[in-house]
Amino acid sequence: MRRPLAAIALLVAIGSPLGSRAEQSPSLSPAKTAAAANLVDIRTLVPDIAEDIKYAGRDNFVGAPIDGYRAPKCFLLRTVAEALARAEHDLRAQHLRLKIWDCYRPARAVADFVRWAHDLGDQRTKAQHYPMLDKSKLLGDYIAPVSGHSRGGTVDLTLERCAADGTRCEPLEMGTDFDYFGVRANTDTPGLTPQQGENRALLRSAMERGGFHNYPLEWWHYTFAPEPTPHTIYDVPVE
Repeated sequence: MRRPLAAIALLVAIGSPLGSRAEQSPSLSPAKTAAAANLVDIRTLVPDIAEDIKYAGRDNFVGAPIDGYRAPKCFLLRTVAEALARAEHDLRAQHLRLKIWDCYRPARAVADFVRWAHDLGDQRTKAQHYPMLDKSKLLGDYIAPVSGHSRGGTVDLTLERCAADGTRCEPLEMGTDFDYFGVRANTDTPGLTPQQGENRALLRSAMERGGFHNYPLEWWHYTFAPEPTPHTIYDVPVE
């Protein structure tokens, strides 16, 4: 469902329980197109980068395509996309590749998440995404009304190991699926197997070399530093 900009602006004014680190409240960009927002498709830089854009389909914690995702594409601000392309290039020398789940996230998509979180009767994805939590606990602790992804400098991803010729890539075991709500998704959570811990460390090392910093509560979540537009969020559709 398309959220009116007034509603999105209200969410911006509310702020983010998990994003209060920002020195000031973000402003909503007036940009109407990706080009106007300086957002670029990562595949213009790495045409064969692996993608599984979860919010463009039904395989996500909502169980449905998310508002604002009109195509399964990864957009990032240009300097961030260029840094991610360099990280991918460096990994390929080790027969490793990135696999992207989400990048820039329109503000209207975040509003869609909030709407879903308020619908406590919809429990379709509990077993996969929040088996140890009551859904009423997700809003605020896990789903915030403003997301750093909407600033265009954050990416959710994992690592794949490939055959020497670059084919037959398989994802590394990380201990949870993407968008698992619970402490097991914390990057340095105890209880991982040695291999899972090593794989998370391998991803973190590769991303840090590329200028990205991990969000400790989500092993898949990385933000480029310094962010190009740290106080601006966008609502350009992904298409």
